[in-house]
Amino acid sequence: MPLIEGITYAHEHTTIDLSSLKGTDDTNLDCYKETIREYKNLYELGVRNIIDVTVMGMKRNPSYVQSVADESGMNIIQSTGWYQDKFHPAYIKDKTVNELAEIMINELTIGIKDTEIKAELIGEIGTSKNTMTPNEQKVFQAAVIAQKELEIPITTHTTLGTYGKEQVEFFINQRADLEKIVIGHVDLTGDSEYIVNLLKEGVYVELDTIGKENYMPDAKRLEILKRIKDEGFEDKVFLSMDITRKSQLKYKGGMGYSYLLESFVPYLLSSGISQDYVDKLLIHNPLKFYNKEVLI
Repeated sequence: MPLIEGITYAHEHTTIDLSSLKGTDDTNLDCYKETIREYKNLYELGVRNIIDVTVMGMKRNPSYVQSVADESGMNIIQSTGWYQDKFHPAYIKDKTVNELAEIMINELTIGIKDTEIKAELIGEIGTSKNTMTPNEQKVFQAAVIAQKELEIPITTHTTLGTYGKEQVEFFINQRADLEKIVIGHVDLTGDSEYIVNLLKEGVYVELDTIGKENYMPDAKRLEILKRIKDEGFEDKVFLSMDITRKSQLKYKGGMGYSYLLESFVPYLLSSGISQDYVDKLLIHNPLKFYNKEVLI
């Protein structure tokens, strides 16, 4: 899928609309010009790739995303799959696991919806808080089928960091390729030991809610990153911000996408994290992971 040499934001949403369930227009991230402006700023800061994990049930708009990519110069990787249960389309309940797998396979090999824009990874596929519902289980089973057929990466959503251990256990039981799986939002656990134990199973992890101090202080993320390095897993971690609200962008007074590079990275460097480790998190780890297999 190849990523371009440079910094990668590993878990973002160029556009996403969760407002029907969230009940606020703030969660309809449809600010086209403002997103382009921020992506151009990221490009100037060395970012070349955005892993866009907006999937079915999130008001996905592949043509919009491609247009943002064209206007900003950013390489944006798009995805397939379904989010957590409460955002699932009604048909998830009725379709078989194999039918769901076929939908994903078609989006990965032919194109998303009625476009020729191909998805290049699966997910974020999600579990609910502290549980995996029957419909979520179907999605995860279907994702493994698609992964096995196409050797494609899977990235997951854990609600507030919960159920990551069980996701890994599920993938092990389904004989998925753990070297092509990323467990998302693990920073929201605030639990270094828990995260290290996930890494010991062979998966990758993301600290992908950088700057969301109302969920977890960045000081805790620093602590987690130091523990991961001490345990020898610094090659299996990615960073991102998971921006999903207008109010998180600069034009609305938010921290903006550049917070990761302009605030969080200097904080890491001033707190004992090496530049080499930062480069692994932002450049080398995503490149090695996502460029292992390229769909033809």
